[in-house]
This record gives sequence, C-alpha cells and structure tokens, in this order.
Amino acid sequence: MDKPKVTPKDFFLWAGAMIALYGSVISFLTLLFQYINYAYPDPLAYYYVEPYSGGMRFAMATLIVLVPVTILLMRFIRNDIARDAMKSELWVRRWALVLTVFFAGFTVVGDLIALVNGFLGGDLTTRFTLKVLVVLFVAGGVFLHFLADLRGYWTANPSRAKTVGLGTGALVLVAIISGFFIMGTPGEVRLLRFDDQKVSDLQNIQWQIVNYWQQKEALPATIEELKDPLGGFIPPVDSQTGEPYEYRKTGTMSFELCATFNAESNKTGSQVSRPYPEYGVEAENWQHPAGEHCFERTIDPDRYPPYTKTVPAAIR
Repeated sequence: MDKPKVTPKDFFLWAGAMIALYGSVISFLTLLFQYINYAYPDPLAYYYVEPYSGGMRFAMATLIVLVPVTILLMRFIRNDIARDAMKSELWVRRWALVLTVFFAGFTVVGDLIALVNGFLGGDLTTRFTLKVLVVLFVAGGVFLHFLADLRGYWTANPSRAKTVGLGTGALVLVAIISGFFIMGTPGEVRLLRFDDQKVSDLQNIQWQIVNYWQQKEALPATIEELKDPLGGFIPPVDSQTGEPYEYRKTGTMSFELCATFNAESNKTGSQVSRPYPEYGVEAENWQHPAGEHCFERTIDPDRYPPYTKTVPAAIR
C-alpha cells in the first residue's frame, strides 16, 4: 500500500498546531511560575513581582490566544483523521508527535536532575520545589498524552480525548482567571499604572527642586519657577486628570509634593512605590495611601551642597 501524501494543508495544520501547543505550554509554565514568585517572594531578589506587567500579563495574553488556536487546529486534524484513517500515517504527524514526546521526556528528565541537584545543594525551598513539581506535572502530562496519541489511543477513544481536552481547557481557564485576582482587572491595572506615573513625575519634580536649590540656595516659590526653556524642562502634570501637581514650600530647605492616588502603594507592587534613598533628601520614600497624599521632603545640604561651594570661582 502506498504511503499517504502530505498536502500543504496537512503540513501547515500540524506545524501550526505544534507551534501553538509549545507556545501554550511555555506560557502556562511561565504563568504558574509568576504565581509561585508572587506567593513565595525570594528575599535575596532586589526586585519583587510586579503583577500588572512583564511575564504574568504576557503569559495570560498568550494563553488566551494560543490555547483556543491549539484546540481548533487539533480538532481540524482529528476530524481529517476520522474522515480518512490514512491521515494517521502521515510522516508529518508522526514526526510532530515523536518530537513532542522527545521534548517532553527530555524536560521531565532535566526537571528531575534539577530537583536532585537542588536537594544536594541545600536549595530545596518551597519556591524551588513548587516550580519543579509544576514542570514535572505539565511536561509529564504532555509526554503521556502524545505518547498515547502515537499508539493510537485517542483515535480509538475520541470521547476520552474530548474529555481530556475539556479538562485541560478548564485548567488553563482557572489559571488565567486566577491572574485577575492578583493583578486586578484591566481597568484596575490602568489605575495602578497611573499611580506609578504620578510617583515617577513627582520624583522628577523633586530632582528639579533639589537642583534649583543647589543653583540658587533657595527653594522655588511655585512649581512654575522650575520651568527651564533652555534645559527643556517643563513640570509634568497629572496624566490622569491633566491637572498640575501640588507643590508647597514649607521651610528654607523643606517642601511638600502632593498627588491623588487610586490605590495604596503596597497594593501596586511597583518598584517606584518602594522606599529607597535618592536625590539627597531626608526621609525619602514613596509609600502612599489611596486618595490625596503629600510627601514631605527636607534637602540634606551635606549630601547635595550648593554649587557655589563645590564649583571653583574661576569656573563660575
């Protein structure tokens, strides 16, 4: 009997299905890793998980698109095989299945090696162990599923194949929905990003105030005095409301910067909202509650002395 020929349709169906499958698996692992990082932050890491950006958001978006694509393409393939049993003997199908089983099996072996290595190195923390178990569960599931497909199990039991597909889809759906409980809805995420922008703007204004004091040994009376057409600086305004930020001079070297925030800073997970010293001011931090809040600042002249004391007279 002649071997069935691979048509362009067959090739691109399998190629698309495998690409979508691999992308879905990688994104699913990435998303679960982000959840583990969020639940068990590493005390040795300088940066903490930023729920509304980076890996978590991209992984969720990828799953939302690629999982339905994978299911749709695999349905087309299985329908073709149901209509023509010879389609199960296509070389592109066998190559795709064997390659997937190989990668999944290799991942499981590598995962076990990482587990043993972590144990021997004393790095068997909850965070590490959960990640290893997640990889073992996902890669092992892929390995067993496609190994069964190679042996014709799902072709002989289409109802079970459908049940497994529905179960996998439900599991992915639960994982995606869980992300919204951590990072919030898209509307809430946008509000939190507004808060980050406000803190960034206030940091920029604060630096300009310190620079102004260093140059003139006096604080500006109003925020408008910070305008520098030559240097190109124009005080930013609140990107959410379009209103200027509030600035008040409270002493010869102290001032306040105020803004209205949408949420408490420890709920945003953003790095700009965490306290860290900078710009030569005392009590530097950017923690804030929801609503209007003013940051009190006092310039430290020892750290940022006036330019008249640091620049030689001949240069001035």
